[in-house]
Amino acid sequence: MPRTTRQGNQATPSQGKTDWAALDAMTDDEAQAAALIDPDAPPLPEGQKMHHRAQVKRIRWTLKLTREAFAERYHIPLETVERWERYEAKPDAVATAFLDAIASDPEGVAAALTRSTMPPTAAE
Repeated sequence: MPRTTRQGNQATPSQGKTDWAALDAMTDDEAQAAALIDPDAPPLPEGQKMHHRAQVKRIRWTLKLTREAFAERYHIPLETVERWERYEAKPDAVATAFLDAIASDPEGVAAALTRSTMPPTAAE
């Protein structure tokens, strides 16, 4: 049986899958408004940071990367990413700073890592 949303629209029960096309079609303001009324995912209180272990998964999901792709792109052992996401290990201060850098500039960090692992050229 369909349920009614807060706006009075008919909605079908979630199947645990994100409708990325619908989300991509929303403006930032519409997405923000939808997030704010979601009773299952209340926003963090002002000034409170996301739990550092949840941050790993949030960054990865935002980038639409699998664990394997995220680990490879950012040169983090896959087992480490998996342990962080399963709450079996806690990122240390350096890893937390690295994750903050990835969240702030994912393309820049990936490019810097690519440059740092390239073999030196004759000019170097």
